[in-house]
Amino acid sequence: MTRDDDGDGVLMAVEAGAATITLNRPTAMNAFDLAMAGALAEAVERCRFDESVRVVLLTGAGSAFCAGGDMRAAAAHIQDGGDPSQFFRDLTGPFHRLVSDLHHMDKAVIAAVNGVAAGAGMSLVAVCDYRIAAASARFKQAYTSMGLAPDGGWTVTVPAVVGTTRATEMLLVDRMVHAQEALAMGLVHEVVPDDRLVARAAALAASLAAGPIDAFAAAKRLMNARLAPDFQAQLERERQAIAARGGSEEFQRRLQRFIGGAHPTG
Repeated sequence: MTRDDDGDGVLMAVEAGAATITLNRPTAMNAFDLAMAGALAEAVERCRFDESVRVVLLTGAGSAFCAGGDMRAAAAHIQDGGDPSQFFRDLTGPFHRLVSDLHHMDKAVIAAVNGVAAGAGMSLVAVCDYRIAAASARFKQAYTSMGLAPDGGWTVTVPAVVGTTRATEMLLVDRMVHAQEALAMGLVHEVVPDDRLVARAAALAASLAAGPIDAFAAAKRLMNARLAPDFQAQLERERQAIAARGGSEEFQRRLQRFIGGAHPTG
């Protein structure tokens, strides 16, 4: 087994062909700041091109999978005189690179969802090939409630897995979706007891790592080409949209209310 800890909020361990990448900012509910986005992009790129890695497993440390973008970091950027649009342009650079790599990676990618997956965290779950949720997991679109537009491929991957009707409901109503409902709508493949999540995800990763990975790769390429022929173009449209919304007065008002409510992330 090899283990890496880059100190920027990402842990990676590789054992018997299975790479486990753990988002490791538990005090911030594993929300994305620029350092963690960059570190995760590097870890995913390494997995994509490392021939010793046959399957990738993503999960979060502590009580959350990923609560989205770090809204405290956004508020601090603005308070320091930074351009709020530029904050999102900077953050979506590495974030969209890692999402693109996950989408185009020939290897199977598993999400083991512990706790909340909101905003960018939900985008990260949706781009994975197989999604296992703990019974306590919950999902929230989150972007529009903050006055933002979705990013991370959300507008491609989420409608692909749950359908346009459900995805539109999430965008307009933005209610919390609990694990069993996520299973019923196809957002996840399995729901397991919380204390079985790690073992179940590891067992699946080991099984896939020992399987016909070339056949898996061919099938994944065909599926992705069918579902999202212009994935890269849509990522860029999302990037421009969230940057524009980040510069809006509406987002900044909602951000101040959000931070005032003592929520660590969004």
